[in-house]
Amino acid sequence: MKRKCLLILGDGMADEPIEALGGLSPLEYASTPNMDTIARNGRMGMLETVPPGFEPGSDVANLSVLGYDPALYYTGRGPLEAASMGVALAAGDIAYRCNLVTVRDGVMEDFSAGHISSSEGKELFTSLQNELDGVTLYPGISYRNLLVFHHGSGASSTPPHDIVGQPIRSYLPTGADADILRHCMEVSAEVFADHPVNLKRIGKGQSPATSIWPWSGGKTPTIPSFEERYGRSGGMISAVDLLFGIARIAQMEVITVPGATGYLDTDYEAKIRYALSALEDLDFVYVHVEAPDEAGHLGSLEEKVKAIERLDEVIGIALAEFDGIIAVLPDHPTPLRVKTHTSDPVPFAVLGKGQDESGSYSEREAEKGSYGLIRGPELLPLLFAE
Repeated sequence: MKRKCLLILGDGMADEPIEALGGLSPLEYASTPNMDTIARNGRMGMLETVPPGFEPGSDVANLSVLGYDPALYYTGRGPLEAASMGVALAAGDIAYRCNLVTVRDGVMEDFSAGHISSSEGKELFTSLQNELDGVTLYPGISYRNLLVFHHGSGASSTPPHDIVGQPIRSYLPTGADADILRHCMEVSAEVFADHPVNLKRIGKGQSPATSIWPWSGGKTPTIPSFEERYGRSGGMISAVDLLFGIARIAQMEVITVPGATGYLDTDYEAKIRYALSALEDLDFVYVHVEAPDEAGHLGSLEEKVKAIERLDEVIGIALAEFDGIIAVLPDHPTPLRVKTHTSDPVPFAVLGKGQDESGSYSEREAEKGSYGLIRGPELLPLLFAE
């Protein structure tokens, strides 16, 4: 008989030893009695979610965790977010993730334009669309939006969260579509300069959206459905377009949760409650929590520890109410030292598939776990093995 499985992913939760914490990582320092219970009563290991040669993005890492080898299936972040937004790409379309950002004096100050609201972003994009030809803009959630270049060929550009505090000149788009993308960026700077949305934000002491930043473009990937791959039904809980896009392309059920924000203030308990409810009908539910990653990008030790502890609290609900396999892990590290993603392996713990000598949930404990080091696409087959 198939056992049901709940996978809880704290985005960017892994980190490095920090001097201010006495050489402990945030996972080691935080109070995590429920994650520790999973580790102590289960088995641990390290997961390589980012294959060699790939940028350590959440797109690559989460595809990997879901069992889709990025070397075979990854085409870019943009088309995954397009799928989430219900944007159908034509044969020649290239979809780019398109941030609203704050650039001052040629330096990337804020990759999220102060976590601008979705309604403000929509106003800015509506004004910008009127000034652009050959591309279509799709407002998304907060700073996370989409730019589709019709009859495009592709371009390379750096994720804006990787260059905070750095001059942007060396990181502007390059490649076949670079000229049109740079043109769009220049026009956005002109349109946004005295836009009412930005004037209001400045008046409130908030960061303005000074321009757009398109990155990680690609065409829609073709991947087998989750059920075809595993013979099981699956669902996705998140507040991030990227994860919903992956789920839709894999034909998983997309489960929207009121109060899930994709930020530090997300409703952790609602996500777990909805997951447990969904597991009454589904075989597998993937719960993605963005907050630890956002804290990592902010470089906030306090917020990262708080996010880890809040996630641990609601894992206690799952332990009390769910009699199946539970896995907990990050998709990639987001170390506070660098404020961005790294490609280092991440610690995972599994309850319900045997027990080893792990004593707590952390990077160091996982390195000693009985699963050893495995590749990302190997995780779900391991969980589903009878």
